[in-house]
Amino acid sequence: MTPRYQKKGRWPSAPARLRVTNPHAAGIDVHANVHWVAVPAGDAPAPPPDHPPKLPPYVRSFGACTADLIALADWLKTCRIRTVVMESTGVYWIPLFELLESRGFEVLLVEPRQSRHAPGRPKSDVLDCQWLQRLHSYGLLSGSFRPAEQIIVLRGYLRQRQMLIRYAGQHVQHMQKALEQMNIKLTEVVSDVSGVTGMAIIRAILNGQRAALPRSGNSKRVKAWPAMPCRCELRLAAESHRPERPPIRRWQANPARPAATP
Repeated sequence: MTPRYQKKGRWPSAPARLRVTNPHAAGIDVHANVHWVAVPAGDAPAPPPDHPPKLPPYVRSFGACTADLIALADWLKTCRIRTVVMESTGVYWIPLFELLESRGFEVLLVEPRQSRHAPGRPKSDVLDCQWLQRLHSYGLLSGSFRPAEQIIVLRGYLRQRQMLIRYAGQHVQHMQKALEQMNIKLTEVVSDVSGVTGMAIIRAILNGQRAALPRSGNSKRVKAWPAMPCRCELRLAAESHRPERPPIRRWQANPARPAATP
């Protein structure tokens, strides 16, 4: 296709070719059970005898176990790789990322959307790792933020604490729902079912105790403290044995008052 002639009598200049900024870069396509690794063609050593014939010599596949990850890092050292790029696929990248970082590699974790902007590109595991290696060699990928090791440990503790608190709240809601289904109005008497007093009452009910309440400390948030389980049962008994009241009429004529004449 002939380039369009611009004004002022100038032809558009040819686009500049991309310059290789990371000559010793590798790309890894991370999966749950296998990792595909691609290195520059000039840095790859001779393939082993059991290497698949249809696979390029600069592309290798490794398992996801610890021994396989160590073999992957050793092969990258043999290929004189300095920087590695991988996509953030679930949590499968974390063991490999930490191992490569401990071995002295510069590891970049990129978002999958950065490497999928080229439409019509063939999609396969072998081609994906080569595509990542090619983009990283040109310096077209930017790594995601990953904090320091101590911050990662602290973040893990905080997330675990937040998850346990959320789970505890859900279990307390399950307890309240079960008590309401059994028509035990414990939430109407105790402000906190999972507190010391609430748990003491629940244990007493489960042990078959009905006549007395095991008191635990000075609970000021308890409404109608004396005989709390008995109060619940008495309330149920009173509601079940309450005599039927006559229906309340909106208007009842007074027999002493004479009826009004029309």
